[in-house]
Amino acid sequence: MSYPFDPEIAAAVPMLPEVDLHDIAAARAGMAELIATMQGDFDETGVSTRDESVPGPGGDIPIRVYTPDRVATKALVFDIHGGGFALGDLEVDHASNLELARDLGVVIVSVEYRLAPENPYPAGLEDCYAALEWSVKHADELGIDPEKVVLYGVSAGGGLAAALALLARDRGGPAIAFQFLAVPELDDRLETGSMRRFADTPIWHRGAAETSWDYYLGEAVKRGGSDVPIYAAPARATDLSGLPPAYVSVMEFDPLRDEGIAYAQSLLAAGVPTELHLFPGTFHGSGVIQHATVSRRETAERRAVLARVLGVEEG
Repeated sequence: MSYPFDPEIAAAVPMLPEVDLHDIAAARAGMAELIATMQGDFDETGVSTRDESVPGPGGDIPIRVYTPDRVATKALVFDIHGGGFALGDLEVDHASNLELARDLGVVIVSVEYRLAPENPYPAGLEDCYAALEWSVKHADELGIDPEKVVLYGVSAGGGLAAALALLARDRGGPAIAFQFLAVPELDDRLETGSMRRFADTPIWHRGAAETSWDYYLGEAVKRGGSDVPIYAAPARATDLSGLPPAYVSVMEFDPLRDEGIAYAQSLLAAGVPTELHLFPGTFHGSGVIQHATVSRRETAERRAVLARVLGVEEG
């Protein structure tokens, strides 16, 4: 079907690649190519980066630490990349992490968790938790306050960030000050109105969501079944009390739209301070069309929200 996308975004849709998760090798290569093309030459001035490996339940976990020359806050932004639980690596958010670290003067730790289908739930989440614990234990080395951790994730990364907040609460783990959940992937049941309606939207659609959840849950747990854990699909959680304040963004023509809205409403009902923003005329991943005015608004809001949470002025 046709969609009334924002005109600037609509003009670029024919140039976007198709993503077929059934061919996982091709999908990973395609995502890497898309990221490289869209990021172009990025500015690395003002930020030092270093790659490390930290111990995890399945072996060493690659992380990347971003330390700005101008440190304006003792907080830590813990970044979890997107990719439907099956795609992506440390390069996905590299350009945006450089920009955020430099502009906001904040240390960022980005984690490269194990991917499905080779490593289904809970592998990716447990990698994120192990990297988070490492970050907090190495607070002095990183120059951060372990009580001021901001979880930041987009798409599947947003779902993992929401799950990580639940897991940290229930395990009595690291203190989380805020959760930034951009277009989060939260619900394996795929029963919302937007999920049923948007079956052929660019980049992400119902078919991709089905494959993504099948990969992530693996053979032991079936998508839509009664035994899917809340840490796999946070939308299933019935007790959201005690979670950190949140920001949730959704896109108008995104299959994930309604589950993001519902999760924000559930957080609010549980007494969790939550901000929700729907960007009109957009679809999942439309932010890669960086010149579009609505994409620039999305980027500006991300910085503004994080600057407020971190208590800093944008650079």
